Amino acid sequence: MTFSPRRAIVTASDSGIGRATALALADAGMDVGVTWHSDEDGANETAEEVRRRGRNAVVAQFDATDLESVPGTVRHLAEQLGGLDVFVNNAGGGTGGPFLDMDIDGWRTVVGLNLDGAFVGMHTAAKLMADAGQEGRIIAVTSVHGSQPRVGSAAYVASKHGLEGLVKTMAQELGPKGITVNSVAPGEIATPINDMDAEDAENTHRPGIPIPRPGKPEEIADVIAFLASPASSYVTGATWVVDGGMLQMGPQAGSHMESDDWRSAG
Repeated sequence: MTFSPRRAIVTASDSGIGRATALALADAGMDVGVTWHSDEDGANETAEEVRRRGRNAVVAQFDATDLESVPGTVRHLAEQLGGLDVFVNNAGGGTGGPFLDMDIDGWRTVVGLNLDGAFVGMHTAAKLMADAGQEGRIIAVTSVHGSQPRVGSAAYVASKHGLEGLVKTMAQELGPKGITVNSVAPGEIATPINDMDAEDAENTHRPGIPIPRPGKPEEIADVIAFLASPASSYVTGATWVVDGGMLQMGPQAGSHMESDDWRSAG
């Protein structure tokens, strides 16, 4: 049978990359489970945009740090959708600060959100797909900092490195079941978490990026939509970096920086 995805869940789809992804999957013909943590209005706006595209949308609150509730929320959304073909783990984030100033509670909060919560969500989705005996697509939104560090972001960087490793191991084990697992690693994207709207991308200059601007949420969503599609059938365990070339600038950035400002975690 040819994989024909009809039902998707996108976590943290109340704004930014999550919203753009929900709409891209709706444009591809999928009904979408939309989740929110604190912005219920934003999630309902996303759902309305999905419905305007002629697709069904269901909405639920989702807290990736509440590990006991995550499986039930994923299963509930899948039941409302009539099954699950695509799961996009987009929930994540975290505050920074100097490594020497970190405490265990701050560390656990960020790792719990970005790694523990991702594990439980993706594990639940994989079980639903495997138990149904169907093909599926699981996509994790990670970060360029899943492969390159950033001063002042120890817990975030460590958790995204861990998530990248989890994706690769899942891909090895789930491949025989027809379930592919990949990650998309954004660079700087014009989203509310970065205090920007999508429109700001074209008006913000970034000299240190080959494409010298932040990315747009839709530019991440387009790659996720490909990985969720039948066209990606032989792609698994891969990290798709969408960063305007940022990660290619290591040696150039090192030789052309003219101040030590980067050493600050602020």
